Amino acid sequence: MAKLSDILYYIMANYPNKSDISNARLTKIVYLADWKMSLDKKKQLTNINWYFDNYGPFVWDVKNCIDENPNIFTQEQTFNSFGSKKIQFGILDRCYTPEIDDEEKILLDFVISSTSPLNWDSFINLVYSTYPITSSERYSHLNLIEKAIEYRT
Repeated sequence: MAKLSDILYYIMANYPNKSDISNARLTKIVYLADWKMSLDKKKQLTNINWYFDNYGPFVWDVKNCIDENPNIFTQEQTFNSFGSKKIQFGILDRCYTPEIDDEEKILLDFVISSTSPLNWDSFINLVYSTYPITSSERYSHLNLIEKAIEYRT
């Protein structure tokens, strides 16, 4: 299993529209990668314990990982198209080589190619339409592996 910092680096390095890499979008991209891996392999890509917050799957793990690696990542407070504050992430160390195996790259490339063409509304609708969200109560933890097994049956 790759470290979260390597997964985040890989996503940021390969995501075509760098200005889309906000805390909210990056967190939900990682959620989608975990969900896809749960469906395909009955395991998550990360060890994140996902939580269904008011605004879908949310955890502080992604932001905390960025905070803990200031030599690799940058963050800047900007504004979204509605004028609300958002935190945008970027890469500081362009020489860093994430340790991601081929299976993880294929999965992350699939999530990146599936989500990068989507505007925010379409992206968030995709996230909210996933089975763990549609079948769970708000303010509860999401066991993605259990939900994947349930979804498959």
